[in-house]
Amino acid sequence: MRIYSFGRESGRAVEAFGSHGLTVAGILGGSGETHMVCMHIEAGGEVGRHEAVSEQLFLVVQGEGWVSGQDGAKTPIGPGQAAYWEKGEHHASGSAGGMTAVVVEGEGFELRLKEIAR
Repeated sequence: MRIYSFGRESGRAVEAFGSHGLTVAGILGGSGETHMVCMHIEAGGEVGRHEAVSEQLFLVVQGEGWVSGQDGAKTPIGPGQAAYWEKGEHHASGSAGGMTAVVVEGEGFELRLKEIAR
């Protein structure tokens, strides 16, 4: 067995698309199209609005905040909830108090989650 870290201290600050208060720690990559990261959004932080280059699943594991899709409307989100963006969809996320999310990006997802809002 090996133990790994994907905490904030393992990541790097990201400022692309006007993002601020964002640290991203890599989790999984490889030769395929799918990869996974952990996003640590500080209190008052934001992932700037940008276009999804592939399908994206944003799984909140701690804290709460908001996510927005193509229409730009901010929807509250918290632990145990996930947002899904299709390839090409413009989106953003942020948090007033801080939020941690695991993000999976790739193609051909077969979501097995219960949809609660659209």
